[in-house]
Amino acid sequence: MTEARQLESGDQLETLYRHRFPEHELKHKQAIWQVLCKRFFSRWVNPGDTVVDIGAGYCEFINNVTAANKIAVDLNPEVHHFAAPGVRVINESCTAIRQLPAGSADVVFMSNFLEHLPDKQLVLGTFREARRILNDDGHIIVLQPNIRFAYAEYWDFFDHHTALSDRSLVEGLQLAGFAPEVVIPRFLPYTTKSRLPQAPWLVALYLRFPPAWRLLGKQALVVARKAQV
Repeated sequence: MTEARQLESGDQLETLYRHRFPEHELKHKQAIWQVLCKRFFSRWVNPGDTVVDIGAGYCEFINNVTAANKIAVDLNPEVHHFAAPGVRVINESCTAIRQLPAGSADVVFMSNFLEHLPDKQLVLGTFREARRILNDDGHIIVLQPNIRFAYAEYWDFFDHHTALSDRSLVEGLQLAGFAPEVVIPRFLPYTTKSRLPQAPWLVALYLRFPPAWRLLGKQALVVARKAQV
């Protein structure tokens, strides 16, 4: 069975996400990600970098990050409708991005993606492919619902298959040849449907007050460097 067959079809995903994220909510998410990219994720992305967003979805991160070359990777052919001008879209498997040569990326980013993969072998394969396309100084940024703190609501979404915590993320990255440098078990709330923060100005305030992360955060953030072998 192919990976595309294992994952939900594009039509199924489109139907599912259309109900989950109405158009007005997508605009709201873009506004939130503008703040997240400018006030937080920019510390790991230089303006001249090549950045690859694996499992780009609605392209909230890749549209809003400042970088010279921006690439969205997703099996869903509808992704090109959401990518901003200047963002290159690649419809290929997360474990075999054939259009990208080895060592061609400075940063690989993944957000709320790995839980949609059918099993941990595909998670590991995704990490290994990320390592392949990164240059020797490259690093990976993973933002992921943390099953340790979101266990009650993790399975409320029909397309969630694989449960991961900050600890299993670290182990998986190490197995794939990465050296974790930043591990934040509690960072952002579980979804944009969560309680505060919601307005962009509240998101900016939240990012400046880490004690709130320990109260509201249910997503883990791991930043890892490509380990030299």
